[in-house]
Amino acid sequence: MKKVLLLGDSIRMGYDDYVKELLAGEFEVVYDPEDNGRFAAYTLWQANQFFKHHGHFDVVHWNNGYWDMNIEAPMVEAIHPVEEYVYFLGRILAEIRRNGAIPIFATTTPILAKGQAADVAGTGADSINYDNEWVVNYNAAAKAFMAREGVAVNDLYEICLEDPHFYKCPDQLHLTGEGYRRMAEAVAEAVRKAAR
Repeated sequence: MKKVLLLGDSIRMGYDDYVKELLAGEFEVVYDPEDNGRFAAYTLWQANQFFKHHGHFDVVHWNNGYWDMNIEAPMVEAIHPVEEYVYFLGRILAEIRRNGAIPIFATTTPILAKGQAADVAGTGADSINYDNEWVVNYNAAAKAFMAREGVAVNDLYEICLEDPHFYKCPDQLHLTGEGYRRMAEAVAEAVRKAAR
């Protein structure tokens, strides 16, 4: 059975179980249900741990973004300014390719209004700040990089636009159950397509 690795932040943590259900009997779906992939440098480390302990994967689907663009006081700039974000996406991509897996990158989901949400994934972060202008900027840079690298993009941002409230739960950052199920459908479809 082909093996799929899911990496990413709390958005991934919201859809990973649904993806596992959707791909049951087709793929072994691997992810850490407790560990938030946070920002891209952390996901790079996390990916390495999976490759070290689980060996080869056929497909790796991953996202980063919210943590990278977060400006957490007293800092006055993002954890990863957009150039650093793209640099670390490249590092992650290089490790995925070294593993022999097919990469799929997922865009960051949209924001209805600028604000902040409490961390809900047990990382100890005080809050995540968000602004859709940041999301658009980071997504554009990531998509341009993936286009240059020939990497498939699962555009979760665009899928969220199907819903008038972008499938957002009351904290305006994370998704509703319906939203996570819709993201899972898109992830499962992208995995099946990549593995053909």
